[in-house]
Amino acid sequence: MSHIPKAEYTRRRKALMAQMVPNSIAILPAAAVAIRNRDVEHVYRQDSDFQYISGFPEPEAVIALIPGREHGEYVLFCRERNAEREQWEGLRAGQEGAVRDYAADDAFPITDIDEILPGLIEGRERVYSAMGSNPEFDRRLMDWINVIRSKARLGAQPPNEFVALDHLLHDMRLYKSAAEVKVMREAAAISVRAHVRAMQASRAGLREYSLEAELDYEFRKGGAKMPAYGSIVAAGRNACILHYQQNDALLKDGDLVLIDAGCEIDCYASDITRTFPVSGRFSPEQKAIYELVLKAQEAAFEQIAPGKHWNHAHEATVRVITEGLVELGLLKGEVQTLIDNEAHRAFYMHRAGHWLGMDVHDVGDYKVGGEWRVLEPGMALTVEPGIYIAADDQSVAKKWRGIGIRIEDDVVVTRQGCEILTAGLPRTVAEIEALMAAARSDAA
Repeated sequence: MSHIPKAEYTRRRKALMAQMVPNSIAILPAAAVAIRNRDVEHVYRQDSDFQYISGFPEPEAVIALIPGREHGEYVLFCRERNAEREQWEGLRAGQEGAVRDYAADDAFPITDIDEILPGLIEGRERVYSAMGSNPEFDRRLMDWINVIRSKARLGAQPPNEFVALDHLLHDMRLYKSAAEVKVMREAAAISVRAHVRAMQASRAGLREYSLEAELDYEFRKGGAKMPAYGSIVAAGRNACILHYQQNDALLKDGDLVLIDAGCEIDCYASDITRTFPVSGRFSPEQKAIYELVLKAQEAAFEQIAPGKHWNHAHEATVRVITEGLVELGLLKGEVQTLIDNEAHRAFYMHRAGHWLGMDVHDVGDYKVGGEWRVLEPGMALTVEPGIYIAADDQSVAKKWRGIGIRIEDDVVVTRQGCEILTAGLPRTVAEIEALMAAARSDAA
């Protein structure tokens, strides 16, 4: 059952149609079923844009939004009820359910789309669609247009313009409503519990996948159908591989383990990273790098507020990390010159964060008119500075090599500043060591 109220989906559709030019139509397909192998399917996950304006969870569906249509502006094509198929695959909404439960004004069987949709497009001057993201559907759309063109001599009017729907829809998705933030808080709370559980379970001799299993258990127990992305559990030098996914190496005493993982609730993602010592105690070098990354993250939080622009947080992390690396002797030179030359990129090669929402790397422009976007209430983002010192980096003293640390939290811009959705998860060295020590004493 959707956590987003039905009325909110209606508001979203109305807001989208208000931005469309008169005498236009928007057409959007559901996500296709993805085959894992042979006749086995991946767990179905609805297309984010389709979900955003409908809340409709089924495949084989198409939305048509037609502002000003006399018989109803929201038309949904979907599968018919079918007792035999439902026995194998589960209940379907059918046309009655589409109207009753998902607020469609009109609903038709998806098998009738070739007969009905060209008639809905005909006479509309502009078609909005998700061009380029679904080539197969793009071809079908052109087939429908060509049906109209073939009847031009009979007076049929094909559309003159095709416009990508993405820009209108993605700008809307950038601003999270109170209901969306509530769902994101829930996803964050489940993910916080999962990270705590992984820290408590960590010990030398386990493998990375043992900790991944703890995450999966807590995600599922909390009601999440799936992780929001492939979980990263990276011990030792693996933490220096940004998108590491093998998750099968041995956890060794003295090493750190970096976990980047979050679950998805109702198609809303959480995205958290913590780095902690396998056996519960940071070495002096690990602690020095960790506290530098934490200081950078704190500096970024201070730069997230209405009126600040997107890049302010990143710039704050670059300054703190560059200054800190000079103090530790890992970079040499004058701080401002090093910043100007992007010297930090040898150790900190990614940005400080990304938009967060229905997609873990969510939609929305980072620049508007060539300028960094100004933050506004309701925007959600991650804050995730990191330092990665390759195990074979001969330019640094041996004691630093192989240390990879990232700290990532999820925030929503508020009127005063920002709310850290993931604040319940230990972040300081003292908090992490205390949590792990308590787990060990309980086990003993």
